[in-house]
Amino acid sequence: MIRNRRSRTLVTATAVLLSLAAAGCSKNAGGSDATGSTGTKAAAPVALAGSVTFNQANLAKLDAALKSALAGKDLSKVDIAMVVNVAADYWKAGQVGFLKGCSDLGIPKSKCTYFAPPNGKLTEQNSELETLRSQGVTGYSISAIDPTSAAGTIHTDVQKGIGVLAIDSPLPGTDAASLYLGTPNYTAGFQAGTAMKQVLGGKGKVAILVGSLTASNATQRIQGFEDALKGTKITVAQKVNDNLQASTATSDAETILANNPDVNGLYGVYSYDGPALAQAVTSAGKTASVHIVSDDSDAQTLKFIKSGVISGTVVQMPYQQGYTGAYILAAEKVLGKDKTMALVKPYLEKDGSTLSSGVGLVTQSDLSDYQALESKLGIG
Repeated sequence: MIRNRRSRTLVTATAVLLSLAAAGCSKNAGGSDATGSTGTKAAAPVALAGSVTFNQANLAKLDAALKSALAGKDLSKVDIAMVVNVAADYWKAGQVGFLKGCSDLGIPKSKCTYFAPPNGKLTEQNSELETLRSQGVTGYSISAIDPTSAAGTIHTDVQKGIGVLAIDSPLPGTDAASLYLGTPNYTAGFQAGTAMKQVLGGKGKVAILVGSLTASNATQRIQGFEDALKGTKITVAQKVNDNLQASTATSDAETILANNPDVNGLYGVYSYDGPALAQAVTSAGKTASVHIVSDDSDAQTLKFIKSGVISGTVVQMPYQQGYTGAYILAAEKVLGKDKTMALVKPYLEKDGSTLSSGVGLVTQSDLSDYQALESKLGIG
């Protein structure tokens, strides 16, 4: 990851935008004999109906419209950045997409900065924003670590003419509230809750682990998850903040499992949570009795999907958050915000502000299809 300086590496990727059909019914995911590192036999996976569908067709049309509008225009003053919330595997796909978007628009790599806070700390993110301002950034996309504290900074930047695009997590109540590029988080959480309902057979006790209990992406996902469980005999026993630390998530899960023998489900909301919870369940020798549903497609998460320790993971398309994000930031600088929003508007969700990058569910049955998509985009 690059900190407090311009990116010097242009990561290349195939710019093919694929649209895969839902694939949950073609294979039988049952009967796995996978084991964890302790030798404990993994729970026989319930045949979840996975789906690997995203919003790529619509975003491809939007990208084409933006590129057409920018054709022949002077992009020499465009200087943009993508600032995320933590240095996690999840964001590598976003970095690839962002740099590929810059390349396709002809923006020099020296004017496309990608930054991921090494330790997921607010001070790291704020320091990078200060550096970007001093270097004359014209716009940046951001997954804010603390949306509330970011409001003042965003207001100041927007007043100075710097474009700010919310990605990954919306920024309600700020000057960047009008457009959010990312997953409809309530929908993602509801899908996770539906998967949990299936694997638990409609009854049990669940704990939720997350990197923030205040970030809007987290609160919306948790709300969707809980709403999906309504009408069942599944209760949420605990919600624990691991403060963006995988090691904390693991130790918290270990404590939960030790003190609550009736907990038979864990939901990991942030990208590193899935592997962290899987490690805790494996260490506790409870892979046969505790089911995990996670978010995102961390490489370790996919390994635990394959072994059956994680039942399913709700996936996003961070590649497109980076790629389309670069197009929007460039357009706002060259065309102006109003003209850019006029091009974006037809592709927004019903709320009028969400530009969905898509959502899916990866299970054992469609893991190979999802990995093929990652490979084609250069993010495997």
